[in-house]
Amino acid sequence: MVLSAVSYSPTLPFSSAHAAITKNSDGIWVAPIEASPAIQANSVYFSHPEWAKSYFDACHRDPVFRDRWLSVMGSWDNKVVVDIGCGPGNLYASIGGSPRTMIGVDVAEGALKMAAQIGYTPVLADAHDLPFVSGFADIVALNAALHHCEDMPTVLAEAARLVKPGGLLIVDHDPQRSAWNYQGLALMFYKMRLPIYRFFLRSLHIDSEERLTALKTEIHHHPGDGVTAELFTQTLQSKGFQIRLFPHNQTVGAEIQQGVLGKSPHWRYGLGQRLSGIDPLSPDAALSLMCVAQKSQQD
Repeated sequence: MVLSAVSYSPTLPFSSAHAAITKNSDGIWVAPIEASPAIQANSVYFSHPEWAKSYFDACHRDPVFRDRWLSVMGSWDNKVVVDIGCGPGNLYASIGGSPRTMIGVDVAEGALKMAAQIGYTPVLADAHDLPFVSGFADIVALNAALHHCEDMPTVLAEAARLVKPGGLLIVDHDPQRSAWNYQGLALMFYKMRLPIYRFFLRSLHIDSEERLTALKTEIHHHPGDGVTAELFTQTLQSKGFQIRLFPHNQTVGAEIQQGVLGKSPHWRYGLGQRLSGIDPLSPDAALSLMCVAQKSQQD
């Protein structure tokens, strides 16, 4: 896919006057970050050149993903877009198009270097404290990012702050808590999953260091945790957003708008849900919960 170039500004576009931002020798804008275990884990994993490249090649790069996003977003051509937790740039690489400005925010400098190569304006910053003015972005996206952050409501509120009146906030590919609420035998199998993967699901086996480092980044992706409808409604409705929620199994495109969940991508998820008393065909069992929130024109 050929991506359009996004030109750089001599100053970071839409930066807050109160943010202490500098530009390093690699062309990355850098804001102050207070290190935490979660930030450190994400920085290490997504800055690793081989791991980041594997993620870029394998994750969220299929036609179904692109179809789903375009169906709820429409075109982002000539629009200001902020991709929070952009990683090496999967969202833009998948969707393509010609945004007027494509800002990518991440805590992993190595991933931002990759994102810059395909057209992002790269910003090294903490999603809990973004160095931007309020209300400037046509589209703010968090794809597979929210669950990597320690305080999901704070990050969601910060993302919402950037959206202009009439603009969109889109959140996708985070685990839906109700789908991962494993109990009893399923929970035991989940805790034993690494040796099970190694011996019975060899196609899922990756280098142990890479897997363990990746697991450290999954702050809210384990039984009893994840995103909920209440997280989105309680955080966004009071800020003037109209919210649409689409549970899905990551295998469905535009049909999510007709309530289609899609098939689970692997039998092991359905097995774990059945053992936990969860109906695997129900919306609560859908692995992800996509949120599409539009800000009122009245700001």
